Amino acid sequence: MHQATPAAVLPRSATALFAVACGTAVANVYFAQPLLVALGNEFAISPAALGTIVTLTQIGYGLGLLLIVPLGDLLDPRRLITAQLLLLATALLFVATATNTTTLLAGMATVGLLAVVTQSLVACAASLTEPARRGRVVGVVTSGVVTGILLARTVSGLLGDLAGWRSVYLASAVLTCAAALALHRVIPPRGTPAPALGYGRLLTSTVRLFACERLPRLRALFALLVFAAFSTLWSSVTLVLSDPPMSLPSTAIGAFGLLGAAGALAANVAGRLNDRGHANRTTGFGLALLTLSWLPLALTQHSLWALAAGVVLLDLAVQAVHVTNQSLIHALHPDAGSRLIGGYMVFYSIGSAIGALAATTLYAAAGWNAVCILGAGFGSLALALWAFTKNGATEPAHRRASVAMPRRSRS
Repeated sequence: MHQATPAAVLPRSATALFAVACGTAVANVYFAQPLLVALGNEFAISPAALGTIVTLTQIGYGLGLLLIVPLGDLLDPRRLITAQLLLLATALLFVATATNTTTLLAGMATVGLLAVVTQSLVACAASLTEPARRGRVVGVVTSGVVTGILLARTVSGLLGDLAGWRSVYLASAVLTCAAALALHRVIPPRGTPAPALGYGRLLTSTVRLFACERLPRLRALFALLVFAAFSTLWSSVTLVLSDPPMSLPSTAIGAFGLLGAAGALAANVAGRLNDRGHANRTTGFGLALLTLSWLPLALTQHSLWALAAGVVLLDLAVQAVHVTNQSLIHALHPDAGSRLIGGYMVFYSIGSAIGALAATTLYAAAGWNAVCILGAGFGSLALALWAFTKNGATEPAHRRASVAMPRRSRS
């Protein structure tokens, strides 16, 4: 597929807008975490079942990654991204006006489905950037994702205490509409005709890409385990901090998300290291740090300083591995960037859903120490996987252009 010269299409100044838009969109997936207790009280959801709210959002996100993100390789990205953002704003209004548990859960799943516009933006920014700068640009845009995730918890906790949980989703709907208008002006229209590829074959080609290439399969497994550990922390720490003897308010709980700001720094650094050929070392270091972060986290009930240290280490680790994964996967087949990133992020969503459901269930049954063992287990498994496969963890053995954009079969 012919591609326009990236430098002539996307000015460097536009990278910041992509980062802000990504943060605005992805925040919607995490708003509920500091609000779980408030949502449980209003809709009579038991503590053991609160993880369902996060899990359904992640399931919706996973479906969106599989069914919506690949469309970026087929449709005009400007129209696709604008439409997704406007529909996301509508779903947020649906959640904000929910009157029963069924409506709430359906709205959360729909928000997750449409929040995948974040990955559409990452793939779009990467496709409009020259290869020499791609890792750096992906790092900057992903730092926006990290910041959005962190601010999501802080802002939702603060607004939840000041004006109720519904205000969080109403405010986000307004910001999402503003992002749609701004991006419609910045993203250039597709300069070439859409590829001759139907929707069914588009989805099939995504499966073929992962079936034929070792690199995306391996990096997807890293994502599943890393984000299972990430979700294990953030889906259950709200419960331990709100329970006696701590009994912290939503604002204080959400403020701990700001400690993960180091993750945004890690995203930028990891992107630069990837451009310099250090992706494998960055991955190993990140996975080791992820596993070790659970040592201070295990002391959370005795020291909030220990929690703070653990949060910083965990977020550094997660974002370093995540940026490295995305940069390597997109470089494999740039003309299939949306499909590769979408398929990769399906595993991210699966891992997040597993971590949320397992952590909240385990906390109710066995307490915080058991949750920490679970999180450390996810990290250890990912580190072991890297150790056994590191020789092939950064470079594909071969490239198949025909897999990225299959030709029409001859009749």
